[in-house]
Amino acid sequence: MTSPSLTKQSGPSLTSVSASRKIKDRVVQGLVYLAFALAVIPLVSVLWTVVANGIERLDPTFFQFSMNAVSGIDNGGGAYHAIIGTLEQVAITTLIAVPISVLTAIYLVEYAGNGRLGKIVSFFVDVMIGIPSIVAGLFVLALWLLTFGFEYSGFAGSLALVILMIPTVTRSAEEMLKLVPNDLREASYALGVPRWRTILFVILPTAMNGIVTGVMLAVARVMGETAPLLLTIFFTKAINNNPFDGPQGSLPTFIWEQAGDPNQNSLDRAWTGALVLIGLIMLLNLVARLIARRRSPADR
Repeated sequence: MTSPSLTKQSGPSLTSVSASRKIKDRVVQGLVYLAFALAVIPLVSVLWTVVANGIERLDPTFFQFSMNAVSGIDNGGGAYHAIIGTLEQVAITTLIAVPISVLTAIYLVEYAGNGRLGKIVSFFVDVMIGIPSIVAGLFVLALWLLTFGFEYSGFAGSLALVILMIPTVTRSAEEMLKLVPNDLREASYALGVPRWRTILFVILPTAMNGIVTGVMLAVARVMGETAPLLLTIFFTKAINNNPFDGPQGSLPTFIWEQAGDPNQNSLDRAWTGALVLIGLIMLLNLVARLIARRRSPADR
């Protein structure tokens, strides 16, 4: 009788990979790389076009002066008034929208459950995500300016941007809170910690990186919106540092106005304004990620 250890194994080894599977793996890898290249090519093309056309007017004058008393055919002029307006409007928008959005997400995840009110709130959040930006501007124009009688201002533009920012931040924060393991909640409750303290000191710090990422994506969206600002902040070429009093400039309306002028000097200013807008968005994203990383529980 032959010993089992002396018998030869027949058939392919468990560690061997057939040629057909290797070919399929290579094909799928090639398709993934091709899809990545197709996604990156438009992005690189846009960045290259903006940088190539906007670098010419990227000088100190562009950041130090406004367009007051500067016509389309004139050299010089800058976007100081527009940069100040954009930063103030986005700051006001963020201060209003983020607390409302995060509190709404906390309610939907931690308190609503399968209740009727939670389903209604979630439904309207989904509806608001798809609202065109110009509809938000028309709503603020009809309610804030025409009905209540307030004047054009940077704050009116911020109110329109709040409508666009709230659903985006709410949905992203909700998804991040859902990713927090229930074990953390149960461990906190087992120690006798109240729900509000659990949310404040356990759940929110755990989900902070994702929430900050969602906030910055929303900021990037609203910072480039033009349609609602055209209806709410009006136009001005002068510097207005008070977002609550009178028309105020912004980078999107500055780009729109300069791009509509056929003179080459205006077109150069429009390209530079677009480059500065992209740079501001990238800088804010970098700062927010650094802050979130420093406050992450994993780094403590």
